[in-house]
Amino acid sequence: MSTDAKGPMAFLFKTSLVLQIVVGLVAGIVLAALWPAGAASAGLLGTVFVSALKAVAPILVLVLVAVAIANHKRGESTHIRPILLLYLAGTLLAALVAVCASMVFPSTLALVTAPDVATSPPEGIVEVLQTLLLKIVDNPVNALLQGNFIGILAWAVGLGIALRHAGQGTRQVLGDLAAAVTFIVRVVIRFAPLGIFGLVASTLAESGFGALLDYLRLLGVLVGSMLFVALVANPLMVFAMTRRNPYPLVLTCLRESGITAFFTRSSAANIPVNLDLCRRLGLPEDTYSVSIPLGATINMAGAAITITVLTLAAVHTLGIQADLPTALLLSVVAALAACGASGVAGGSLLLVPLACGMFGISNDIAMQVVAIGFIIGVVQDSAETALNSSTDVLFTAAAVRAADRA
Repeated sequence: MSTDAKGPMAFLFKTSLVLQIVVGLVAGIVLAALWPAGAASAGLLGTVFVSALKAVAPILVLVLVAVAIANHKRGESTHIRPILLLYLAGTLLAALVAVCASMVFPSTLALVTAPDVATSPPEGIVEVLQTLLLKIVDNPVNALLQGNFIGILAWAVGLGIALRHAGQGTRQVLGDLAAAVTFIVRVVIRFAPLGIFGLVASTLAESGFGALLDYLRLLGVLVGSMLFVALVANPLMVFAMTRRNPYPLVLTCLRESGITAFFTRSSAANIPVNLDLCRRLGLPEDTYSVSIPLGATINMAGAAITITVLTLAAVHTLGIQADLPTALLLSVVAALAACGASGVAGGSLLLVPLACGMFGISNDIAMQVVAIGFIIGVVQDSAETALNSSTDVLFTAAAVRAADRA
């Protein structure tokens, strides 16, 4: 496309993607307010966009990771170990923040009588860990079909190690394939403004925010904890790693990754967005091609907050006394359980009964708490995913810059 394009095409190719997304966001709100029926129909645009992201993400991860490992030179650091430590420490810190917030601002729930939640939660932390293990040894075709990124990573690592002994021509073909898939991903991402427009319009037209009014206090604790982690806790961790002002990087990650994640409500769907952001930040592909899909699975600070806050809300509602040691143990359990949360919308909610079991809360009551979670999910799950996904890029960049400083 020539650079002298005018009108809408000039806006499309010369304006930043973030500004285009903001325009789509505002347009979706306006459409929902003025024409609800049309806004509901516009949801097809959002569905197509999210489906396209989910379709390209597994193939992109498989190819990029395999190529990165196959072409990795001995002696070059991939920074994966410090990134993993940041992921785990960040998730645990988020759970501790949620415990403190729930103790300072206790919330209670109006438990429903007939929760409509069809999926069964895991029975214990052992079952969560067992599920993760089974995902690692999943059939590669099934892993691609189901979006099982742990299984995809396992196969990509195996293929990459095996292909290190392949001929230069084979590795070049793989590199060309990775470039082709990356190009397709960049094309899909360019349609983000239309996708956000459809998602916002349909959500406001069909759900609205009237159902959220009864849970403003609970939402305040949830979203407030997530904002504290995003704007205070995470920057402190990044500063400790890099010894630089963390906020330019923090705000970039929230703007470039958090916005799309907020509306797609899926860490898995946001993987292509994060990979593209890492590329534009100049991070090494050997690092981010592994850390980003891995983070979409185990870096779940927002999920840890959701599990902790909803569990303690149930505890306060039932009048159960939660002492400090038990609350601290809850934060550890929530952090471990969050690592097993599915990277799709609402994935963390089904782990709430696991945490409720620590306090002797019955599964029937716990599932009512889950039902409330789905009611407020239009805000809770969006904010949770924005925190989870943007932090993947943040911690990857922090580890790389810390290594460069050293």
